[in-house]
Amino acid sequence: MIDVKNGTQEGLLEVHMSAPVTDKDYAEVLMPALDEALATTEHLRMLVVMDADLGDFTMGALWDDAKMGITRWGGFDRIAIVTANAAMTRLVRGFSIFMPCPVKVFPKYSEDEARLWLYESLGAIHQTDLGDGVLHVALLGKVEAEVYGEETEDLNAFIRENERFRLLLDIRRFDGWQGLSAMAAHFRLVRDHVGQLEKAAIVGNASWKSMVVEVVKRLIGAEARYFDNNEFDAAQAWIKSD
Repeated sequence: MIDVKNGTQEGLLEVHMSAPVTDKDYAEVLMPALDEALATTEHLRMLVVMDADLGDFTMGALWDDAKMGITRWGGFDRIAIVTANAAMTRLVRGFSIFMPCPVKVFPKYSEDEARLWLYESLGAIHQTDLGDGVLHVALLGKVEAEVYGEETEDLNAFIRENERFRLLLDIRRFDGWQGLSAMAAHFRLVRDHVGQLEKAAIVGNASWKSMVVEVVKRLIGAEARYFDNNEFDAAQAWIKSD
């Protein structure tokens, strides 16, 4: 069974699922509610409370769930799933990186925490002009695609004032991207200005080292060097050196 209602905040849809969940529930309850909500709001956030295990979904319901993801993911801004089922938790977490919006799983009875997460700020980008054409960019927390959009104008203004520039990329407190759309926005931002970049210093946790270095090689194509967490001062000195 599926029960859908509007949440207490604008743009929030709350979906409660209990066993058994059938394709009829999707066709007659969930799909129409989603279509109506997506027609009236630009950024839909959804709370899904599951009192059902994977075995409680009929094959038709699982197929409808897959189709819903393909046809409607683009309209979602963020999704929180509350479940006590370990298999469901592993499944959602495993596929969350491939979803175009942030998705997070919460344990049973955590609806209030999930609602808070749906509207809290997840990540940020801080840009600081260090002078002499050096830009310090710090990625903080889990960064969403819309954050990159908000920072683009500040970056463009810096580029207009500095025909060539150097980048100090600080990922010491970076926790990753919130979905594929955020990752794509990050790489678009890098790609759009790569031709003006003279060199780059990256400061961060060793777990990010291999990935970041590979990105630098493929996208930046400029002189680059990686520094560990405790080497920020050395990175700043190197990026400013001739």
